[in-house]
Amino acid sequence: MIKDAEAEGFAEFVASRERALQRTAWLLTGDWALAQDLVQTALVRSWPRWERIRQRDSPEIYVRKVMVNTWLTWTRRKWRGEQACADVPDDAAPGDLATETAVRVAVREALATLTQRQRAVLVMRVFDDMSEADVGQALNIAVGTVKSTAAHALAKLRQDPLLAGLMDKESL
Repeated sequence: MIKDAEAEGFAEFVASRERALQRTAWLLTGDWALAQDLVQTALVRSWPRWERIRQRDSPEIYVRKVMVNTWLTWTRRKWRGEQACADVPDDAAPGDLATETAVRVAVREALATLTQRQRAVLVMRVFDDMSEADVGQALNIAVGTVKSTAAHALAKLRQDPLLAGLMDKESL
């Protein structure tokens, strides 16, 4: 009976947080397929420890920590079995697809210029709206390091000409 409750709790967690985890993974990897693999891997690694994880203050921080650590491990590998393709998905998108795509490409390319730590901190702080303390806990770094890393990352992004061009168009 306890295992059923654990499985149900884990399923509820996955159902409620999957999109947010997927978004974070995409911002880290820059590739939807790889992001899906990253989320799945983090969840698979979290499931055997779910009983202990759910008793913590925030199981999501633990899962995100697993996700970031897995991504860092993957980026250290010299060979990657899969390569991203340039094909555009056939799914219809609402709104101005060209503008949305341009913004996504600009953000992905700008994030790619950051160091791994800067990218992880920025994704967790800005896109996931996590507190500095939660980011520090997830990455095993001090709050001051989170603040300075975010400041350096934002300064680097402000110098990106592609993002600056998008910001000029957005303000018109």
